[in-house]
Amino acid sequence: MEVIEILREASKKIYENVKELAGTEHAAGDFGIGAGGDISRNIDIIAEKTVLDYLKEINFECIVLGEECGHVELSNNSKGYVIMDAIDGSANAVRGVPFFCSSLAFATENKLSSITEGVITNLTNGEMYWASKNNGSFFNGEQINVHDKDPIYKIIGINTSGASPELMKRLSPIYEKHEHTRHFGANALEMALFARGLLDIFIDLRGKIRIQDIAAGYLIIKEAGGLLLDANLNPLDADLSYETRVSFIAASNQKILDEIVSLIDQ
Repeated sequence: MEVIEILREASKKIYENVKELAGTEHAAGDFGIGAGGDISRNIDIIAEKTVLDYLKEINFECIVLGEECGHVELSNNSKGYVIMDAIDGSANAVRGVPFFCSSLAFATENKLSSITEGVITNLTNGEMYWASKNNGSFFNGEQINVHDKDPIYKIIGINTSGASPELMKRLSPIYEKHEHTRHFGANALEMALFARGLLDIFIDLRGKIRIQDIAAGYLIIKEAGGLLLDANLNPLDADLSYETRVSFIAASNQKILDEIVSLIDQ
């Protein structure tokens, strides 16, 4: 079985196991601090166990880097890394806000740039985004691309959760100039929407985002033709360590990137 099919099947199993759980009292619980640094909730644990059980069942030789479970070696002869955020948008999932997803990616080496497959599944409806390196990005079987035309409404995605006053001051010209700014509470799914052409730029300059949150979105955006840069406007890359935190800007084209960056750097 191809790696992309393994990740897609694992994502489907997550959806089947959690689709009735979101917003119920059984979604919550406090299972301590996960490897990613956040409180692990019951829905997170169920979703991760679903993936781990499936990978063991098919004897997929890999190292799993999970948001909750941490570093799990499923083989002494690993083919690479499965980078897993089984529930991205846990707060939304626990409360029943219909915007959360699973994010699974596969990397051959300990670098973001070595990712070869990525799958993001909207866990509220089962819609799936996926990409394989050099083969394009897809949404429910149809190839997708970033929005590269002059939009009727320019929609700017910005994650400012827990942002410092200094960062909010830097970003304030964007809010002043653009009426249509958005953040929905699940970076991976927002990256997928961007790759599908529903956002024109997506910004997270907090220096807080974990690799598990963006691994699948990284490849899906690149394969959809988007620009993906770090805070210094260099091509985004990082190691897969749990200590790693990144900032990024995803832009549909150079024109909108230049426009937004000029506002930030005023």
